[in-house]
Amino acid sequence: MPKIKYVEHNGKEHEVEVPTGWSVMEGAVKNLIPGIDADCGGACACATCHVYVDQAWLGKLDPKSDMEETMLDFAQELEPNSRLSCQIKVTPELDGLVVRTPKSQH
Repeated sequence: MPKIKYVEHNGKEHEVEVPTGWSVMEGAVKNLIPGIDADCGGACACATCHVYVDQAWLGKLDPKSDMEETMLDFAQELEPNSRLSCQIKVTPELDGLVVRTPKSQH
């Protein structure tokens, strides 16, 4: 099972196993990771699962959909590596993925 590392804005790390096929957001919610609220439940209808993807992993992700781009407009503290964690599906290739949560979501 792939391991995902979630890093809070204060540097506290949480490394958890997330089943293939789940979203990075689901892995956070099911493991009570702070900073990822997922108010819409993963429907890409809010930005409360906003994360910063570690630069080394950006090229391994599917590109952002138009809907994700639109929802990211509602996120605070946007960066070029901003993504909605509900839109990142966990695959075996993402074993070791590192995402960080923005300060505004804590």
